[in-house]
Amino acid sequence: MVNVMDKTPETESSSFPCLSRDLSWVDFNERVLGEGLRRDLPLLERFRFLSIVSSNFDEFFMVRVAALKRMRLSDSPGLAADPCGMTPAQQLKAISEKVHLIMKRQYDCLLGEILPGLAQHGLEILHPDSCSVPQLDFLESYFMTQVYPVLTPLRLENDKPLPVIESKLIHAAFLLEPESSDKLSADIPSAADASVSEECKVIIPLPSSLSRIIWLPESGNMTANEQKKVKLQLILLEDVILTWGSYLFPGYRVRENMLFKVNRDADFSVDEQRDEDFIEAMVEVLESRDKSDVVRMVYSPGSVKLTDEFARRFSLVGEDLYEVAGPINTVDFVGLIDVAGLEELNEKPWKIQQSAEFNEETPVWDRISQGDVMLHLPYQSFEPVVRFFQEAAADPEVIAIKTALYRTGGAIPGTRQSGSSAYSPVVRALEQAALNGKHVTALVELKARFDEERNISWAKRLEKAGVIVVYGLSHLKVHSKISMVLRRENDRIKRYVHLSTGNYNDRTAKYYEDVCLFTSREDIAYDAGLLFNMLTGYSAVQPMVRLAAAPSGLKRRLLELIEREANRARHKYPGRIIAKINSLTDVDVIKALYAASKAGVKISLCVRGICTLIPGIPEISENIKVISVIDHYLEHSRIFYFANGGAEELYLSSADWMSRNLDRRVELMFPVQDEKLRVELREILNDYFSDNCHASALDNAGKWTRLNPAEKEKPFRVQKEMLSRAARASENPGPAKQEYVVRRSPPAT
Repeated sequence: MVNVMDKTPETESSSFPCLSRDLSWVDFNERVLGEGLRRDLPLLERFRFLSIVSSNFDEFFMVRVAALKRMRLSDSPGLAADPCGMTPAQQLKAISEKVHLIMKRQYDCLLGEILPGLAQHGLEILHPDSCSVPQLDFLESYFMTQVYPVLTPLRLENDKPLPVIESKLIHAAFLLEPESSDKLSADIPSAADASVSEECKVIIPLPSSLSRIIWLPESGNMTANEQKKVKLQLILLEDVILTWGSYLFPGYRVRENMLFKVNRDADFSVDEQRDEDFIEAMVEVLESRDKSDVVRMVYSPGSVKLTDEFARRFSLVGEDLYEVAGPINTVDFVGLIDVAGLEELNEKPWKIQQSAEFNEETPVWDRISQGDVMLHLPYQSFEPVVRFFQEAAADPEVIAIKTALYRTGGAIPGTRQSGSSAYSPVVRALEQAALNGKHVTALVELKARFDEERNISWAKRLEKAGVIVVYGLSHLKVHSKISMVLRRENDRIKRYVHLSTGNYNDRTAKYYEDVCLFTSREDIAYDAGLLFNMLTGYSAVQPMVRLAAAPSGLKRRLLELIEREANRARHKYPGRIIAKINSLTDVDVIKALYAASKAGVKISLCVRGICTLIPGIPEISENIKVISVIDHYLEHSRIFYFANGGAEELYLSSADWMSRNLDRRVELMFPVQDEKLRVELREILNDYFSDNCHASALDNAGKWTRLNPAEKEKPFRVQKEMLSRAARASENPGPAKQEYVVRRSPPAT
C-alpha cells in the first residue's frame, strides 16, 4: 500500500489523511486469509476461509477493479480518483501486487497444509495420475457415460469472435494438432482449419448441471493401513475432462491443456429512465454482463501458448493474469464441510438459540405490545421474523402488510433448486397474505447486485398472487430493512414494525451477525408510514420523529451526533463515540470524527471491512481506536453509541458510513429506546473491544495487526461470548416462555 504520509505536495493540498478504499478492501481479504492460515482452527474451517477469499476477489474485480480500469482510461497526471491521492493506475498496480501475494499465500496453504491435512484425516482429493487402475477404469467409464454426452467443445477461430465465455465459470482449454498430416475433409470446419494451421484451439465450459465432485470407489491397491487412513476419495470434474477430453477430438492429439475462468465487468447499471419496462431493462443488463470486458483471468499452469492467446483476445496484461497451481473456484465444493464423518475437522456446530421472548401460545402481536423485542442473529433464531410474516398472513385481523425487500434468499430460478420450496419463507408468506385478501405492498429492489435475476422472479410471483410490487426508486437503491403490519384492534388500527440491520434472508441469517427490533411504538410506526408513502408514491421529504432516512436526513443526523460529542468535549465534558460498522469511507464522516478526536472525544470503531480513516495520528486522530473482528460468523450489524453527557443514545442502522449508503441509497437509522435493550447493546459493543483472539487493530501507518492475549491475560473471543449470552437469555425467559415453534395458523380465540 502506498503510505499516505508520503504524498506529493500536489496531492496533499487537496487531500487529507486517509487510506485507499480499494486497497483497504484487499487488506480485509488478507485478514480473512489470516483466519485460513491459523493452525489452531479445524482444517475445514480454514478451508472455508480460503474459499471466501476467492469468492470475495471475484466480486471485487468484477465491480471495483472494473470501475478503476474505466477511470484509468481517462487518467491524466495529477488526477486522483480517490481521496487518498492515488490515481487509478497507481491503485490498480498496487492491487495487483497485493492480490498476487495474497493468492500465493492462499494456495501455498491450500496445497501445503489443508489438502494434505484432509488426506491424513480421511478425505483425499486425487488427480488421475495418482489413481489406481480400478479407479481409472471407473473414471473412464464415468466420463464416457455421465460427462462426455453433456460436454460442448467450442472451437476458437482467429478471424472470428470468441464464443460467449461466462464470468466465473471454469473452462477447459485444449491446444490440438492433427494426428496425420493428410488433408482432412473440408466438410468439417475444424478439420478444414487444421489443413491451414497445424494448431487448433478449443474450449469446453464445465456444465453447471454436473457436480464438480466425483466420489471414487476404494482403490484395490491400498494396503490395510492405507484403507484405514483414507475413508473418502474424490476427484474434480475438470481433471477428468482434461484427462479424457481427447475423446472429443478424434483425429487430433492434445498438445497442451489448461483451465481458466474470467471475471467480467459487472459495474454498470440499468437505464433508470425506462420506468415503463424496468424489468426488461434489468434483464438486458444481466445479459450484457456475459459480453462485457474481461478484467481478470485466473488459470492453471499447463500451456503458455493458450495463456498468451487468451490474454491477447481478452486484452489483458501481466497484472491481470493470476496463475494458480490448485483448484479454481474452491467455493464450489465448500459443501465438503458438511460431509458425514468429518465432524472432527470442522468447527463444532454453534447452537442457535430460540428467543425466550416468543412462544407458541402467545401471538407475536401480544408480545410486541408488551414492549420492544430485540434479536441478535444468528445467535438467536430468525424464526420469529418468519413468524411475524406468517402470522400476519393468516391472522384475520391483519388488514395490510408493507415491506422493503433487498436480498431474501432462495434459489435462482431455472436451477435445480428452483420451485416453490426454494423460495424465501418471507416471500411465500407475503404471497399467502395476498391470496388471503390482505393488502400487501412489497418494494423489491431489483438493483441488488448479483441478485437481480432472483428478485425479478420473486417480484413476478408476488404480482401474480396480488401483491402490489414497487420496483425500487429511480437512481437510488432501497437498502433499508423495514416491514410494517397493520392490524385491527379495539376499533382502531395498530401498527407493528420490524426494523433490522440485515436482510430478510433466512439463509444468511444463519451465519450473518445482525440485530433486529420489533416494536409497536406509535412514533416509530408513524415514521414508518411516512417512509413507505415516500417510497411508493409522490411525497416531499417529510420530517421524522424517530427514524433517520438516507439520503435526506441520516447523514445530517449522524454528523450532528458526532458534533454534539465534540462540542461537549470542547467544554471539558467527557465525549464518547462507539460504533460497529462494516465499512467507513465517507469523507465528511471521517473529517467529523477527526474533528471530534481533536476536541478530545474518545472514539472506538469496530470496522469489519473497508476503513479509510487512519487512527492514532498525533493531533488528528490520536483519540481514535480502530479494530476489526473476523470470525466464524460474518459481522454485519451496525450499532452506534453516543454518550450524550450521560443520557446515552444507541442506534441500529442498515447503513455503513460510506458515501454510497449515506448519499445514494435509501437507508435507515433507528433508535433503541427500551432501557434494558440499550444496556444489552452497550454490553455487546464493549465485548467487541475486549476480543483478543479474532480481532485486529489498525495503526497510523495503515497496517493491521492481529491482537493476542497479553501475558496472563485471559483469552476472550467475542463471538463465543455472544453464544453464551444467547444461551443465558434462553434460560431466563421474559414475558414469553417455553421453546419457540413456528405456528402456521392464528391461535384459537
